[in-house]
Amino acid sequence: MRPRTALTSGIAATCLLALVACGGMSGLHADRNNGEARPTYDRDTQVAVLLADTIQMLQRLGGGSPAEQAEIVTNARQAYERGAGGSAQLRYALVLATPGHAGRDATRARQLLRELAAQPETLAPVERALSLFELAQLDRELGLLGDNERLQATAGRSVDADRYASVNRRLQAELDDNARLRRLLEETQAKLDALANIERNLPDRKSNSEVRKK
Repeated sequence: MRPRTALTSGIAATCLLALVACGGMSGLHADRNNGEARPTYDRDTQVAVLLADTIQMLQRLGGGSPAEQAEIVTNARQAYERGAGGSAQLRYALVLATPGHAGRDATRARQLLRELAAQPETLAPVERALSLFELAQLDRELGLLGDNERLQATAGRSVDADRYASVNRRLQAELDDNARLRRLLEETQAKLDALANIERNLPDRKSNSEVRKK
């Protein structure tokens, strides 16, 4: 992957997670009638919470034991089968697209994401952005794998070592870039958790302040 493309992908991931963070925080505000902080759960907040949970699940999937990985894949598949489309389908596609586990199926993940792209109304805006971002990643990865397989099939008839090596380098660069983006998601999730902790502590701080004033 060219440096400019990698940079663009990184910016896209950062902007996406920023939207999630903003969505998660927008559900908490002060009640003007009594001054207390009360949670208000709207659609954006629900989506933000779901995506934060999904990111945590993908982190466990990438580094869990084989048994834990199999359980995560099974749960995601069953949720998708109970209600295909929308958030459940996106979640299952992301599970299948995540590298590092035996149940990974990039081709099936791309198919599910293409179905969602054809029905954008089934997803919230931030979910659509995430699905299109992941779909673009899979299109690049599977395209490179296809080039690799075609070269292997014709290697006996026409050896093209330079092109073969070039495709392998591009494929490895794509996989390395995916790994960097996964780490970016993990770092952003940590920041989101820190913001959530701050929001949860605000009512306690306000109560302590009022007690000192009295």
